[in-house]
Amino acid sequence: MSRRDVLLLRSAAIWTVFIWAVFVRNLFKNDHGFGFRAVHLTLAAVSVAFAVGIWRVASKAKAPAGDKAGATHR
Repeated sequence: MSRRDVLLLRSAAIWTVFIWAVFVRNLFKNDHGFGFRAVHLTLAAVSVAFAVGIWRVASKAKAPAGDKAGATHR
């Protein structure tokens, strides 16, 4: 996997965590019912779990240090 691909995956993971952190913070500032909060907290937990998975895939598939061309290795 090229370094650019790794960077893209890690950026997506960070963005996902950031967006859900802001949403959850705002979720408790406003007056929402229990059902709305429960559903969105579950969605947040699942999305953050996927973000962790994305980060781990990017870390395991990180390009070797000598790979300057960004070639894909299998």
